Amino acid sequence: MSRQTALHATHVAAGARMVDFAGWDMPLNYGSQIEEHNAVRSSAGMFDVSHMTVIDLPDDSGRSFLRRLVANDVDKLGEPGRALYGVLLNHEGGVVDDLIVYRRAKGYRVVVNAGTREKVLAWFADNNAEGTAILERDLAMIAVQGPDAVARFESTAGTAGVSALEPFSMQEAGGTMIARTGYTGEDGVEVILPGDEAVSLWRSLQAAGVVPAGLAARDTLRLEAGLNLYGQDMDDTTSPLVSNLAWTVDWAPRDFIGRAAIETEREAGISQKLTGLVMEGRGVLRHGQTVITTEGDGTITSGVYSPTLGYAIALARLPRAAGGSAEVEIRGRNHPVKIVRPPFVRHGKRVYKDPR
Repeated sequence: MSRQTALHATHVAAGARMVDFAGWDMPLNYGSQIEEHNAVRSSAGMFDVSHMTVIDLPDDSGRSFLRRLVANDVDKLGEPGRALYGVLLNHEGGVVDDLIVYRRAKGYRVVVNAGTREKVLAWFADNNAEGTAILERDLAMIAVQGPDAVARFESTAGTAGVSALEPFSMQEAGGTMIARTGYTGEDGVEVILPGDEAVSLWRSLQAAGVVPAGLAARDTLRLEAGLNLYGQDMDDTTSPLVSNLAWTVDWAPRDFIGRAAIETEREAGISQKLTGLVMEGRGVLRHGQTVITTEGDGTITSGVYSPTLGYAIALARLPRAAGGSAEVEIRGRNHPVKIVRPPFVRHGKRVYKDPR
């Protein structure tokens, strides 16, 4: 039986179409995926992301533990109140998961994906030579996203100082963490709070005009923003160097799991890249479709119809030298596409450039 978040009954009462996602019963949409998508791009929407896994490392040993497991360096966080995006690597350089690390007044908080919960907890346990305390937390999480999101959240929640937070920073008070992070390419906050407080906040935000949005809109928004989805755009068999995540690797002297493998890969030369495709003609780009380029074939890892742009977009793993135009095989026919550099949309506007 699927697990349920603290907001499950609220979603059902609102008529949401519920689906199983990573073992959780989650809202796919509340009627119109495109309307939900457009609400986030134009004003403010909110997502129940309580299925995400929240892990606290409350002790001082959390620093050395995370420096050894995360390819980015948590020492960049400096003082409490900052957040860092990074990846966990296996010994072969594949991505175990992507995550956000928050520096707290004491220790760290880590948020990882719902579908990798058991794998990440096992990975932490297997590589915990320091004996670091690793505490999974049972908390709710609401993402409020869009150009009006911060103002509406701040006025609704009555929490001061949120609008002053910089991107990838956070504040905590009374058991609630408010982080200026998100997965949509828009401004906003992600709120981690006790489950018994989530329904009240959700209803207050909705009364203030924040539109509930489901997993379907979350996927189109994140892909327009050029953001990876674990299990499709990267996984245990692909390194960050071929997943458009090389920027998350800190190469300063430090020993982290997977470093030797990706150093060898880098020295040998990277043969693939994760990049963008747009198809302005009719058709839909989907995961698994073959991409034909002059440099060899590749594969679409994520593809959707973009509500903002009005045509299909995708992320694809292609030969590194591929550029310009290509073709995608759809139902036995080849359709022309352009190879572009993601993101596709930022703050509701097209940002990719046509290939030269």
